[in-house]
Amino acid sequence: MSTPDDFTPAEARPAETYAEVEDALLSRWPESRLEPSLDRIQAFTELLGEPQAAYPVVHLTGTNGKTSTARMIETLIRGLGLRTGRFTSPHLEVMNERIVIDGEPLSDEAFIRTFNEVAPYTHLVDAESDHPLSFFETVVGMAFAAFADAPVDAAVIEVGMGGSWDATNVADGQVAVLTPISVDHAQYLGATVAEIAREKVGIIKPGATVITAIQEPDVAAQIVQQASEVGAIVAREGLEFGVRTRVPAVGGQMLSLQGLRGSYDEVFLPLYGAHQAQNAAIALAAVEAFVGGDAPLSEDVLKEAFAEVTSPGRLEIVRRSPTIVLDAAHNPHGATALVEALYDSFTFDPLVGVVGVMADKDYEGLLATLEPVLAHIVCTQNSTARSMSASQLAEVARGIFGQDRVSVQPSLSSAIDEAATLAEVGGVFGEAIGSGGVLVTGSVITVGEARSLLTQGRAQGSAGS
Repeated sequence: MSTPDDFTPAEARPAETYAEVEDALLSRWPESRLEPSLDRIQAFTELLGEPQAAYPVVHLTGTNGKTSTARMIETLIRGLGLRTGRFTSPHLEVMNERIVIDGEPLSDEAFIRTFNEVAPYTHLVDAESDHPLSFFETVVGMAFAAFADAPVDAAVIEVGMGGSWDATNVADGQVAVLTPISVDHAQYLGATVAEIAREKVGIIKPGATVITAIQEPDVAAQIVQQASEVGAIVAREGLEFGVRTRVPAVGGQMLSLQGLRGSYDEVFLPLYGAHQAQNAAIALAAVEAFVGGDAPLSEDVLKEAFAEVTSPGRLEIVRRSPTIVLDAAHNPHGATALVEALYDSFTFDPLVGVVGVMADKDYEGLLATLEPVLAHIVCTQNSTARSMSASQLAEVARGIFGQDRVSVQPSLSSAIDEAATLAEVGGVFGEAIGSGGVLVTGSVITVGEARSLLTQGRAQGSAGS
């Protein structure tokens, strides 16, 4: 391949700073702009030497729970003494979070170096394609290359959206993980859960082992059909593995898990909610399938690994007095899991919501799901063009919560301050209660920006759900 003489993008000059890499990546097609094809990423990885084939892959798709489950899988595989790579998306605060080696995100220096190593090949693909490589395709190529260079013993790869034509699908997972599938990204994946499942099951490859959460019947049928067509083995939550018992505990929950190879009792998971227990069972089964054989995993290794699991922005407590909780729920299914976890593990009175959503999501369904647990909602917005304005969100919220339970603060910082005041001193609720809390939710981007504000981390780039 060759590039035309006049093809001289800014990326042709090696980047020297993290900001330059960020600008170069964000100048490409955003993740919200899609052209369903694997042609560009296949051309890219071919030029890179097929790095995704240099290590075994655990591939994850689903609607909710992918990132938490990927983090659990990767932590457990590391606990077995293997070197790991993990690719997840979107990021909360900084792009480096997407590419993780041995539990640590790439440093700024490594991120710059990896970008500069692949950048010349992006230009070749751009010049030969009808459409340029997107932001997501470029970062996927960077991850594959970084994992091969490390090198890693295993890569845990989360799809960006869908499955069949997601850029990550040039990798062949020996284990395919499907977390619960529901309707989301309907404008891209289909209006029904069956249509969406048909796209997501595309990550199931010949000879793979499929680890699937409990699914709706239409979804389960798609999984079985795809597995049958390619000769994959299916293990199902509730049949071959699952959560036997769970008890909320200080700082998380105690679990008893049934895996594919054995039973594991008194497993502490420092995350809240039944959905995280489900994710833990899925992660356990995925690692057992990855390791193979008939012997169960070491119970000590399992307990030590799960006790170390973190999942930023997923029912994460970042402040006290009042308690501020971040949760990246951005669709009704995710909000349902959030509400159940709040009932299960927290006793806030009142709980004040700070909610900022993307305009292309089912925000009405999300608000309706949150309404029973929120005494008051402060409508806000994040910094991206896709964000619904705080005033528009408030107009919808008033129809669900009523006039008196809704306020508007376009500034996320001001929204959090107002919510904290209401939660701490009672505000519109009358007497001071002292056990109030603040929940920031509605979008990964909103939560990521709030996390940066509340933990004084640096601001993130603008890509996500």
